[in-house]
Amino acid sequence: MYSFLISLVALILGYFIYGSVVDRIFGPDPAAVTPAVSKNDGVDYVPMPTWKVFMVQFLNIAGTGPIFGAIMGAKFGPSCFLWIVGGSIFAGAVHDYMTGMLSMRCGGASLPEIVGKYSHKSMKSLMLGFSLLLLLLVGTVFVYSPALILGDIASLSGNRETSIMFWVGIIFLYYIVATLLPVDKIIGRFYPIFAFALLFMAAALGVCLLMKWPSIPEFWDGLQNRTPMLGIKGQDIFPALFITVACGAISGFHSTQSPIMARCLKNEKMGRPVFFGAMITEGIVALIWAAVASYFFFDGGMEEVGATSAQAPVVVTSVAKSWLGLFGGVLAILGVVAAPITSGDTAFRSARLILADFIGMDQKKKINRLILGIPIFLIASLLLWFNIADENGFNVIWRYFGWANQMLATLSLWIVTFFLMKERSGVKFLISAVPAVFMGCVVVTYICIDHIGLGLDSRWIPLIVGICAVSSSIYMAYKYYKVRKAK
Repeated sequence: MYSFLISLVALILGYFIYGSVVDRIFGPDPAAVTPAVSKNDGVDYVPMPTWKVFMVQFLNIAGTGPIFGAIMGAKFGPSCFLWIVGGSIFAGAVHDYMTGMLSMRCGGASLPEIVGKYSHKSMKSLMLGFSLLLLLLVGTVFVYSPALILGDIASLSGNRETSIMFWVGIIFLYYIVATLLPVDKIIGRFYPIFAFALLFMAAALGVCLLMKWPSIPEFWDGLQNRTPMLGIKGQDIFPALFITVACGAISGFHSTQSPIMARCLKNEKMGRPVFFGAMITEGIVALIWAAVASYFFFDGGMEEVGATSAQAPVVVTSVAKSWLGLFGGVLAILGVVAAPITSGDTAFRSARLILADFIGMDQKKKINRLILGIPIFLIASLLLWFNIADENGFNVIWRYFGWANQMLATLSLWIVTFFLMKERSGVKFLISAVPAVFMGCVVVTYICIDHIGLGLDSRWIPLIVGICAVSSSIYMAYKYYKVRKAK
């Protein structure tokens, strides 16, 4: 538990110390007119109170990511704590803050439009494709996963498959309605309540941890993969841990969500508490769940709550009901059902907005929102059909989602690096270039090892390929820097 407390303090200090450094480097202008004011259309550009923007941003980027990812990552031992802390402060928070602030500074532009301004036009097309792919995968995953849970706990006909299909239809219908409505009608009104529930559940579990003070693995006990019997046999910490724990450390999905709230902030000075702060808050939630899962896996927690499975949804519902009672059970259902639904909703909204920005189509008219929304939902329906028709479909889509998510994070960090090279003096670009290099090595190595990619058996060849790819990216970034400096 000492490692948990050290990590918790480090995250809080990271917000105040490193957050202020990153904020000064970007240089928010409190006198600037934000797009929420200058482009107020009552649909996507809507000024909202800062506290509400923070809560929506937190829920949008979180979903079940900092819960399920942290639970699965805890199987790697205390190295999971280190990644949550280091990733959240030096990678994830920088990524989220910079993409959100750049969106505000560029008039509420979505990620591909930002890429077009600070990089080559071909990079803009690449980012458009990656962003849309990731958002469609997120939307599909977050239709099916809550439907599975609802099908088990709220069966309507006694037939599980029929019940699951019913909930798939209900959730999908909700996505269509919520994606097309103005941002303040459902998202701005109800999502802060769901965010509060997630935060309350995490805080309550944190208090329970302190009261129980379980004997979980500490940093000084070693950082090796500790539990091969729990389903991660043969997986090295690098790169598997850095793909498994994404939303609790760094996630490319966040760069598609930050522009949504960048269109709702009334002052640039609020960017740090909203974008940097939401990521640190998500890291704290992930840290708490990683500690809970460590107790569950290593110190008799599974026997205490009477669980028979080590799957992440089982851990959530079993621990919440056992530790927090009936109210905890309600919060657990809210966390594993409502949270992914809200992230799926904003994923489809982001896809619509990205397409609208790319082709220059105004979204104030309902007919324009339908024109872009219908093909998005048709493609998502095909992915969903594959997900249901293939017994292993969900696992395949989830693995592609995990890789695409971190690949997008890598690309986003490089775009931030190009912006800092162009607009800021000295070596300030290193705050994004260093995590970009690291994540680049992670995604290249992972796609070489995992069966969704090359599936190489050797551990050294993928690592060498990853280092070569990263070296190439560093060289190209250096050439870009020299050209910009010469100009």
